[in-house]
Amino acid sequence: MPTRSALTARQQARLAAYTNAGYNFDPDQLADYTAATGWRMDDYETELPSEAPGPPEERGSWAAAREVLRRYSFPPPGLISGIFLPDQPLAERVMVLQARFLGFSFWFGVRIGGVTDEIRTLPDGCQEQVWGYNYRTLEGHFERGQIEFVVHKDLTTGRVWCHIHAVSQTGRIRNPFYWLGFKLFGRRLQVRFSRQSLERLKEQVEQMLREGWQVPAAAGPTVQPISADEDAQQQLDKNKE
Repeated sequence: MPTRSALTARQQARLAAYTNAGYNFDPDQLADYTAATGWRMDDYETELPSEAPGPPEERGSWAAAREVLRRYSFPPPGLISGIFLPDQPLAERVMVLQARFLGFSFWFGVRIGGVTDEIRTLPDGCQEQVWGYNYRTLEGHFERGQIEFVVHKDLTTGRVWCHIHAVSQTGRIRNPFYWLGFKLFGRRLQVRFSRQSLERLKEQVEQMLREGWQVPAAAGPTVQPISADEDAQQQLDKNKE
């Protein structure tokens, strides 16, 4: 798999087009984005195999979920594929996502907005180990907002689970056909993406635990440099215009 050093100067410049692209919303105003102000708030959760109480096990359920999240192998392949530089630090990752609906493919840019890695003390005094990240929509995306993927472990009980939290609003869609299609089917795809992503994540975690930590193949998303995909590269060029 090519790394950043293997890319040509022209390819690196094109990648920078998204690297330097602005968000299509204001992340500093997230606290104000509520249903009352026209934004959609979504939360989804799935239980994962539990562990013994205490810190996450080296090759346990929590660590397996972290690996699946990091590799972005969990989204349903019929809906979303992610393309990014594999040698880029997670906190700096820019991704081109290919979304499919109505028989069409659409390319969007997102950027990791933050990585969480901490022990949280809950109101009842219990603690949980938390790891995850969010990504935020860039200019040209059909949606505006942020989605966060986080794996939790209750250090007292050993319970492990994964949570998705999303804040979104339909963005500006100039093409009236695409606007109508997204208006009719966009919400359905949002829900399907989150639910199927959690189902796939759970399946992959269970597979890793069952098969001696053999990381599942990324059968869905294609993980590769943006320059390796002609359509994604063309989308980058359009964003530079």
